[in-house]
Amino acid sequence: QVQLVESGGGVVQAGGSLRLSCAASGNIFSINAMGWYRQAPGNQRELVATMTTSDDVTDYADSVKGRFTISRDNAKNTVDLQMNSLKSEDTAIYYCYARYQRSWGYQAYWGKGTLVTVSS
Repeated sequence: QVQLVESGGGVVQAGGSLRLSCAASGNIFSINAMGWYRQAPGNQRELVATMTTSDDVTDYADSVKGRFTISRDNAKNTVDLQMNSLKSEDTAIYYCYARYQRSWGYQAYWGKGTLVTVSS
């Protein structure tokens, strides 16, 4: 089992910045990617950014490229999301994600989510 705990959400004005952090614990040795997804009211959950654990390959949603940066700290088993130039459309619940390698494929783990509200 893998446990993911997010922190750092809150309310920020448009144009401001926030930093989200996610700490992973448990059986983390077979995690091969971590990242962030978000879900706004009435919308489906969508990718924000992910990073592989073996070679730090990143993937960003087009809507956040140039504004958000994902990073990892192997020693702390954390993944952070630095969000700059925030827009009202970034308002959502942000979920930490871990992709776990199983013998039959991949299993996704999710945190409980942290709310980010961007006021205009």
